[in-house]
Amino acid sequence: MENEKKYKIGFTCGVFDLFHVGHLNLLENCKKQCETLIVGLCTDEYVEKVKHKDPVFSQEERFRILSALKMVDRVEYVSIEEVTDKELAQRIFGFDVLFSGDDWKDTDRYLKTEKEFAKIGVSIEYLPYTKGISTTSIKESLKQY
Repeated sequence: MENEKKYKIGFTCGVFDLFHVGHLNLLENCKKQCETLIVGLCTDEYVEKVKHKDPVFSQEERFRILSALKMVDRVEYVSIEEVTDKELAQRIFGFDVLFSGDDWKDTDRYLKTEKEFAKIGVSIEYLPYTKGISTTSIKESLKQY
């Protein structure tokens, strides 16, 4: 079949605050490769404790935005543990591919995860970030107003 996807269940996670075209590009690129796309949404607690920032939109608002997107099949809140431990996330969500930003490629954490995932037949696909846009840059430009 020509519409057959490379993977059955894909997973990516993030904060997705101030949803922008970079987020849209990421999710579209994920969905092109998998039949079902699960998006793990970092909780407000994660944003505050790990990123040391306050989200502009609450986790409930971000959940609604992601759920409304046609390329997203399922949104799940993810805890700090599930974000930092991709093997735990895989056991919970049962994905066969993890989509991650290419800035994580060749890091110790992801090299270890690649080895562990290889043992169970799970892949990692590294996707490029959209150049010139980020939630941080949007926040910075808004400070001018």
